[in-house]
Amino acid sequence: MYKRELDQKLRANMPKALMLFGDNDYLIEYYINHYIKNLNAKDDLLGVYYDEWDFNIAKNYLSQTSLFGGINLLIIKHNKKIPKKELDILVGLANKNRVNYLLFKFTGLPKDAKSMQSSFVSSKGGEWVRFFEPNIREGIELLQKSAREINLDIDNYALSHLMIVLNNDLSLCNNELKKLSILNSKITNKEIDRLVYSTAPLSTEDFFVELFSNRPIIAMLHNILELGEDELSLLRSTQRFITEMFLFSAYMELNNGAINSIDILGYKLPKQIETKKANLARGIKPSSLLEISTYLIEMELEIKSSPSVNKESLIFGTFIRIQSLI
Repeated sequence: MYKRELDQKLRANMPKALMLFGDNDYLIEYYINHYIKNLNAKDDLLGVYYDEWDFNIAKNYLSQTSLFGGINLLIIKHNKKIPKKELDILVGLANKNRVNYLLFKFTGLPKDAKSMQSSFVSSKGGEWVRFFEPNIREGIELLQKSAREINLDIDNYALSHLMIVLNNDLSLCNNELKKLSILNSKITNKEIDRLVYSTAPLSTEDFFVELFSNRPIIAMLHNILELGEDELSLLRSTQRFITEMFLFSAYMELNNGAINSIDILGYKLPKQIETKKANLARGIKPSSLLEISTYLIEMELEIKSSPSVNKESLIFGTFIRIQSLI
């Protein structure tokens, strides 16, 4: 299932055994912390992470009886496939006792995640959830919620700017919000530019403008990769930008060319950026955007399954191909 379905289930009760995986580490950790907080299990939980993994330790923990009426919350984090027999036993133990819960955060290959889903199905008392990278609107909603929790006064545009500065890393954004709250004042772009160190010195937004304007992009792409940008992260950012182009294009088609970023994206862009994105969207056929979007999905799968030495050449080929489709 996906995030929306998980939210619905959590409003009724918390699944006893839950496998979490996908491309959004921030949300995965958010739901793990949701369990810890709502079960009041901080002092009673057992975390078995990566190289610490030991089936017998996990099994024994869920087999024990809580002496003081506390919760047995087992949290597993692993990037390697766990045998189905072992997972089935742990899911069964989680459902055997009302105080037992199992959370399994998997960070390995998608094909391995898929093969383990059968251990976390409703008929066995479990659930699996796949998370995707949030789009800009979803990211802003998550950060706005965090800001409210710490009484931080920051508007949606400033949050959007923070996401760009920190390369859409919601975990880093959330940490910076906590630091900015020390100021006890309204946070604007000015405070962000002054106090937050950018993890994206060369803006991917600038790169996308060059890309979809059909200008030379090889040198800029090389610089982005040299500065540490991850190939898959760049592909996902490209997909988000294409989604924005779709939204701008559709809105202008329905409104005789008029633009309003609040209606399109859910938050207000500065006028010059709003105009720049609208002009880009006007220059690209919707059919081309659809073709590029489909191609990006194919290339993401290919890059994920390719050896590290091949990823850079594949990403260069990907963006050269994208320009030929515009």
